[in-house]
Amino acid sequence: MEPLLLLHGALGAKNQFEPLLPLLPADWPVYSFNLAGHGGAALPAGPFSIQGYVAQLLEWLAERKLPSVQVFGYSMGGYIALEAARQQPGKFSKVFTLATKFDWTPATAQAEAARLQPQVIAQKVPAFAQMLQERHAPQDWTEVVRRTADLMRQLGEQPVLGAQELKQIAVPVRIAVGDKDQMVSVEESLAAYRHLPHGQFQVLPSIKHPLEQVEWPLLAQALLHFFSYA
Repeated sequence: MEPLLLLHGALGAKNQFEPLLPLLPADWPVYSFNLAGHGGAALPAGPFSIQGYVAQLLEWLAERKLPSVQVFGYSMGGYIALEAARQQPGKFSKVFTLATKFDWTPATAQAEAARLQPQVIAQKVPAFAQMLQERHAPQDWTEVVRRTADLMRQLGEQPVLGAQELKQIAVPVRIAVGDKDQMVSVEESLAAYRHLPHGQFQVLPSIKHPLEQVEWPLLAQALLHFFSYA
């Protein structure tokens, strides 16, 4: 069985996948790592960017000399995995994304970035601020939030995965989205799927955007089906 790589999303960390691991077969090689600036990993010298994270992913694969991997990418992790697979398809056998946003315009980016104001988060949702502080320590969680907002604005101005780029992805991909997701619509996910040469589409019932609210057994079943674990 080819290794499975789990890629977290923006403001996330690899330890978010811990509830999933016991639901996967014990003999399935599963990897994960923290994207730069996340989960305590050092902040990159420059701004957060999709291409920077793609480069980190490809470097991670090269260092471990893995011939190819299967990837489950949550939210931004899925976006990164798809762009990496477009650039170097030989490194990836399949990609499964969940809650990955594709509809990036200046308006949608500004709407998402407006939610990422550290001072407002600390005042209105202190429990979330505390969680971010603990998740990203010793890095400054407010800097992680600011750079993430800038990344979203950058995507709004220059989306990495438009229709033409999606058509260039040669590996099998399943685009999954929760029907209660308030950040990623079923419609934009379906539109992205329709551009993929080897795409599948799945709607998960009663699932919202936050990874912590995912029904892990349902997700594990979907992953095992797509990756055809035997």
